[in-house]
Amino acid sequence: MKVLCKVLILVFVVFVSACTNKIIDGYNVKENQDNPESLADNVLVDIQAGSGSFSMKGGKQHENYTINVFYHKPKGFNESSPILMVIPGAGRNADDYRDSWVASSEKYNALILSPSYKEEDYNFAAYHLGGIVKNMKFLKEPRMEKYNKRMVFKIEDEDISFDRNYHSDSFIFKDMDRIFDHAVMALATPQKQYDIFGHSAGGQIAHRLAVFNPNSKVNRILAANSGSYTVPSFAQKLPFGTQDALLSKSHFEKAFAEKLVLFIGEKDNENETGGMLLHSPAVNKQGLHRLARAQYFYKNSKIMASTLELKFNWQLKIIPNIGHNYRLMGQAAATYLYE
Repeated sequence: MKVLCKVLILVFVVFVSACTNKIIDGYNVKENQDNPESLADNVLVDIQAGSGSFSMKGGKQHENYTINVFYHKPKGFNESSPILMVIPGAGRNADDYRDSWVASSEKYNALILSPSYKEEDYNFAAYHLGGIVKNMKFLKEPRMEKYNKRMVFKIEDEDISFDRNYHSDSFIFKDMDRIFDHAVMALATPQKQYDIFGHSAGGQIAHRLAVFNPNSKVNRILAANSGSYTVPSFAQKLPFGTQDALLSKSHFEKAFAEKLVLFIGEKDNENETGGMLLHSPAVNKQGLHRLARAQYFYKNSKIMASTLELKFNWQLKIIPNIGHNYRLMGQAAATYLYE
């Protein structure tokens, strides 16, 4: 009888363990449990009034890395204050991005959280592309070429190799909820959602979060001046399309319902010299500059939603007289979000 009980217990444990993992839309995912996994790393976060920072370990498959989060807590912060995640560009300079939001933080009483990912720990695939592909290698180094008034990184598609990442739990998008959870726990505040402003490479992360991780705690997503996009499309493969991402219609229904705003500077066009831009045959189908690529992404995403007969909630907002400037775009974003 004792042996039978042990066998039954073992079967039950295996069954429960198996039920916490499912294959959804072609990805291995772990279902939410009563104790939020986002707080499993037992980080003790202390957020004081004013500017500061705290550290936490990386997410799945990045546990040995550290994420430094730069924050600004306004003097009048309270339980109704908005919380904004500010995702920096390729420079990973979260402290500068945080600083650029201090005045708006105090004006609109918003808590600013800006995560910094070290480039040696999070490469182009892990950061810009959010981890949707891995083991990315440049078989030939990108070369610098002049395009109009600027220099671009030029590479041929066949000179890039990568593998699809089947483990969505390891995508960088999951970190945003973790950072938010740690902050609200530290502040003992009841906020259930947060907004995102991502600029340049941060904008790439922001729009891919909407595409690949629509079940998050994010409310509004402003993806500003992204250099490239993963377009919801059955015509182009990863990382710039979703043909081989195995995403279901129900997944796209959730993704297109997200409050995603493509927040693009009018002057981030062919004459803009700020920031670095990738040129390759695959990504150049989206356009040769950031404004054109945003318009391409919006147009083709809308076509995809129509093809699938789904409601399309995404917006394209072009900001006049601003180019690839994160400070000015941040000021415009603050006005858009909080006025």
